[in-house]
Order: sequence, then structure tokens, then C-alpha cells
Amino acid sequence: MKSADKLKNFDALPNAAGVDVHTVAALCGCTPSTVWERSRRNALPKPRKIGGSARWNVGELRKLLQGEPA
Repeated sequence: MKSADKLKNFDALPNAAGVDVHTVAALCGCTPSTVWERSRRNALPKPRKIGGSARWNVGELRKLLQGEPA
């Protein structure tokens, strides 16, 4: 799925949903490695491990995008 498609679908997701590192990178306009670095220094929410995959909570990302702290 292209970055534009991931962003278009983001608005339709419930707050409880989880998204992958590529979706977070598209939201932030950065690379996946930058997402991991920002998560390590608490500039982004920490991901949750679900079935061996890392997923970021959509509700937490929305709060961050609205200017609330991570």
C-alpha cells in the first residue's frame, strides 16, 4: 500500500486501532528509522508488540498530531 493510501485510510480508523511503522513514517513525513529513533527518545508514543509486530496506537498518534504530548 502506498503512503498516500495509508494516510487516506488513517482518518477512518478507530482510536483503538494499531498502525505499522510505515504508516507512522508517512504521517510524520520521515523514514521508518526516524520513527524508531523518535519513539526511543519519547518524541513519539511507544509501539506495542502484537503478534511479533510493532503497532502504534491510532488514538495516541492523533493526540500527538493535535499538539498534545506523547
